[in-house]
Amino acid sequence: MKNFLARILGKKTPMTNLTIIGNGNMARGIATRALAGGLTVEILGQDVLKAQELAADLGAGVAAGTTATAPQGAIVVLAVPFEAAKSIVTAYGVALAGKTIIDITNPVNFETFDSLVVEPGTSAAEEIAQLAPVGANVVKAFNTTFAGTLVAGESGGKPLDVFIAGDDAEATTAVSTFVSAAGMRPLVVGPLKRARELEGFQFVLMTMQANPEFEDFNWDTGLLVTQ
Repeated sequence: MKNFLARILGKKTPMTNLTIIGNGNMARGIATRALAGGLTVEILGQDVLKAQELAADLGAGVAAGTTATAPQGAIVVLAVPFEAAKSIVTAYGVALAGKTIIDITNPVNFETFDSLVVEPGTSAAEEIAQLAPVGANVVKAFNTTFAGTLVAGESGGKPLDVFIAGDDAEATTAVSTFVSAAGMRPLVVGPLKRARELEGFQFVLMTMQANPEFEDFNWDTGLLVTQ
């Protein structure tokens, strides 16, 4: 699996195959799973000290730097809020050409926690894709997983389902292969426009986590498709 993953990411040598933009809880969770799957990881953040601290926590061999540096990974994860993700993609511009960009954001109105901030008929992922340079492929993934479950690699004793949406088959395959190598189940649900539904039902799940009537929900649940 690791050799196949290296090939699908276009890496023949042990270079960085995953760059994570951000140094918060989701960055930690995704990096943990990536390392478990045999990927090499680069952490980039606006605050280099925080990026270095996270890299040190994750273990030897994890690189760290600032967002002033072009990402080295074949896959670039936007582990930042929606507005920051748009700014980062715009700022990097052609440096992202040829990359697979994973958008994990949920464009929730955090002031009211009662709506999404994107217009009907679109999604955060689609807006980010419009800002990406030619040759970059945006894939929606990990927006339906919570940080704590990613660190643990499971929820309720079961592997995580990771819902994936994208328009480019090679890019969705690369993300699916990463997810599988990391011990989770990839579910490719369709083209990038399916991100509208992924963001919508994750918003509902987030409101349930924050609702005191659901006392057993502590941001450690997971969406699971069973047969």
